[in-house]
Amino acid sequence: MNIVFMGTPDFAEASLRALLDTSHTVTAVFTQPDRPRGRGMKESFSPVKTLAVERGLPVFQPETFKDGAATERLRSLAPDLLVVVAYGRILPLSFLDVARQGSINLHGSLLPRYRGAAPIQWAVLNGDKTTGVSVQFMAAAMDAGDVIASRETEIGEFETSGQLFDRLMVMGAELLVETVDRIAAGDVKRIPQDETQATFTRMLDKSMCPIDWTRSPREIVKHICGLDPWPVATAELGGTSFRVFGAEYTDNATALAPGKIVSAGKAGIEVACGGGRTLRITEVQPAGKKRMSAGAFLLGHPLKADE
Repeated sequence: MNIVFMGTPDFAEASLRALLDTSHTVTAVFTQPDRPRGRGMKESFSPVKTLAVERGLPVFQPETFKDGAATERLRSLAPDLLVVVAYGRILPLSFLDVARQGSINLHGSLLPRYRGAAPIQWAVLNGDKTTGVSVQFMAAAMDAGDVIASRETEIGEFETSGQLFDRLMVMGAELLVETVDRIAAGDVKRIPQDETQATFTRMLDKSMCPIDWTRSPREIVKHICGLDPWPVATAELGGTSFRVFGAEYTDNATALAPGKIVSAGKAGIEVACGGGRTLRITEVQPAGKKRMSAGAFLLGHPLKADE
């Protein structure tokens, strides 16, 4: 099949790479315009554009889809199938209708759950036991198209969003290739989404970082894991501000108010949480310093337990 691929970040790059290793032909790539990235904010290629250039594929980076030029460009490519993975922009129906066999999208959740941005992170933040990936035919409404295939996986109790992202990136690429093969063979069944089960997400931002110690230990662990690698959970303990990367459960109860330090030593910083339970912080990054174990930080910066 003649495929036009659309995507931007690492998650999409893995899918493009997988498609390039099949018998199908990727004739062109659409990706977001080059943006400033990194500490120096230098304009750079997206991961998808980088791979496309390496493979000698035509790359198109429209600034807008409103004037119809991108749609005409796509029509000139005469694609059998349009494949979209984390492109980063809502596409008009007139654009999606160009491909002869339709437009499909790989999404990082088990639809209809977690439509929208950051579905992988929200599955962790909400403490879900499982999540997965879905391939859907694209529709006018965001992530609301008929599902073609999905694949489920368990979420580890201390698995970060970054770790889950890497697993789903590979799982999604594999499922996408299988789905494209099925479309080429005419072997697909459209499964309408149950709108009564649909949930929606929002983008993450730094206002979410501070840990709310009135929550349960598990909710706090999931907060820490869900915001890793960005924007990262934060806390102020004993007058010191930290980015928090690791925590573990204890079997301890406490009468101290949430957020108070119960103990601090080689094992980490034990903090009172909601419900009279405690949590031990095991990995931190103090302001202006490198990421380290909480025990290593305490060697040079002892913290006193609250009374």
